[in-house]
Amino acid sequence: MSRFFWILLACGALLAGCSPTLNWREVRVGSAGLKALLPCKPDQGSRRMTLAGLEVEMQMAGCEAGGALFAVAHVDLGDAGKAVAAQAQWQAAMLANMQAGTPQLAPYSVKGAAVQPPPLRLSAQGRRADGSAVMAQAVWFVQEKHLYHAVIYADKVGSDAAEPFFSGFEFQ
Repeated sequence: MSRFFWILLACGALLAGCSPTLNWREVRVGSAGLKALLPCKPDQGSRRMTLAGLEVEMQMAGCEAGGALFAVAHVDLGDAGKAVAAQAQWQAAMLANMQAGTPQLAPYSVKGAAVQPPPLRLSAQGRRADGSAVMAQAVWFVQEKHLYHAVIYADKVGSDAAEPFFSGFEFQ
């Protein structure tokens, strides 16, 4: 084969090696002006659900990258007084869905988020629907009447994925 072909092949291999697994990008979430960082181009959708006795529409953006599922969800509660109950119900539903053991809870902060209920970060081990082990790291936070939830599901959640994701939230 020609020398030119081998040079092109080598250049292509080098460029392919430079393609990042986690290609971070800014995404707008909900109507309250939240900016998030996701490591891949997200799919977006919505569905109706009941939280704290309210029928709400959950808007979600999510994608898979590096063997992990990243998602950011938002609901407009219409009443900031329902945030504590809604957050507790959403957290319990997530843990039950993944058959999680006792989660580890930690404080969390997002500039511009409400202090009540306090933003929360959670880590848990559980099982997927197929029975395989899964780890989740998640956060919940409120801004006015808006409740936000962000989560990473993976076999193992590394700091190379978790830190940019969870530190990338910003209200504008």
